[in-house]
Amino acid sequence: MNRIPAELTAAEIREEELSLLERESRFCSHGDTVHYAEHPKFFERCEGSYLYDLHGAEYLDLQMWYSAVNLGYANPAVNDALRAQMEKLPQLACQYLHREKIELSEMICDSVERGFGMKGRVHFNVGGAQAIEDALKLVRKHTGRQRMLAFQGGYHGRTLGASAITSSYRYREAFGEFADRAEFIPYPYTFRSPFRGDAQKTEDHCVAEFERLFEHEYTGAWNPKTGRSEFGALFAEAVQGTGGYVIPPKNYFKRMAAICKERGILLVDDEIQMGIYRTGKMWAMEHFDVQPDIIVFGKALTNGMNPISGIWAREELINPGVFGPGSTHSTFSSNTLGTAAGLAVMKILAAGDYATEVRRKGAYFLHKLGHLKAKHVEIGDVDGLGLALRMEMCEADGFTPSRRLADRMFQIGLDGGLSVDGRSMGLVLDIGGYYKNVITLAPSLEITTAEIDLAALALDEVLALAKAPA
Repeated sequence: MNRIPAELTAAEIREEELSLLERESRFCSHGDTVHYAEHPKFFERCEGSYLYDLHGAEYLDLQMWYSAVNLGYANPAVNDALRAQMEKLPQLACQYLHREKIELSEMICDSVERGFGMKGRVHFNVGGAQAIEDALKLVRKHTGRQRMLAFQGGYHGRTLGASAITSSYRYREAFGEFADRAEFIPYPYTFRSPFRGDAQKTEDHCVAEFERLFEHEYTGAWNPKTGRSEFGALFAEAVQGTGGYVIPPKNYFKRMAAICKERGILLVDDEIQMGIYRTGKMWAMEHFDVQPDIIVFGKALTNGMNPISGIWAREELINPGVFGPGSTHSTFSSNTLGTAAGLAVMKILAAGDYATEVRRKGAYFLHKLGHLKAKHVEIGDVDGLGLALRMEMCEADGFTPSRRLADRMFQIGLDGGLSVDGRSMGLVLDIGGYYKNVITLAPSLEITTAEIDLAALALDEVLALAKAPA
């Protein structure tokens, strides 16, 4: 039951590990622990870009808790802020005010005003899906419409409301009918579009298909006589996360936003996975020259500590006169530990030049991935925006999706024992994409050049082993 003592032998640690696995199989739901891995892995501690298993072996983490730990594991400044808050005001019902909530809200609003030139307000919750629920309520309140637009390949969470606007049917299949399920439209996925490799033709095609929804009344989405659309909002990720880190052409969202604005459809920017400088800007949508009506955030705001999520919205959508007290509620929404951690993260970001450094590191990492692509024909595509990077794994033709190969790489990395640059290590990877064949890379924003070099060598080793005959 206790933490495994450091003085135990390897055999004793293995015996304890087997005991834990046996108990886990009896007492833990797989609904939350997932069990995607063939061989589940225990981790005992973490620091910087590394996780350490029960035996003390190191694993270079290239997914950082699904981009929740942007500033590295056990970040001292964030940990110190939590310790200080624990001593001062560790708990407080959210109906009362505390300093950190207000200061964090102000810093988020300032960042949005700098990035997009808009004024608004912040509303907190706990998890990303709960913040999506709040955004849905806000859209319904403002527009009076319950139907939404979202993207194929989009992911917004797994509560009932968030599942309704997430394109994967398997997240809804076991839970009955979803009468308010979104209309899912194609995302400009250049590598796999009918115009493979041609970003402009892909963009033009996807915009034209979207415009067709509003050509005439028989599309079922638009009444030209009243000028009213059936949809309240378009929910979008500037870079698709679970969908495989798909990056759209530069002008795509600008054109889509103009169509939405003309039809009275709000643009909701889901920054849960790509916000907080993951792409080299505080908000990923800043890259695409549009002004969202609502921004949803979470994950990395607290560097994975004491979760806080929330929404920012334009003043006219969320001011107390239109979205008053009790419009939504969560017991832990603006909890003191979470707001203290979020405030520490925002102060760290304000003190550093993350825009420059993330773009520099991302370009260097992408260059390394380009070398791997030239070496391995099974890598069909590499791309990146800041430190959101992708490797699309294919069969030997360089195009047919290979989930088998991606799964094998994931498990080989997690099994550990790799020999990389004279050291024994493991590699923590994540898989996404429409065909579950994309290695999605979200390393710590604090990753060093030496660690990027090590990551490239480790990826080369893992891929070589995955390609080898069983």
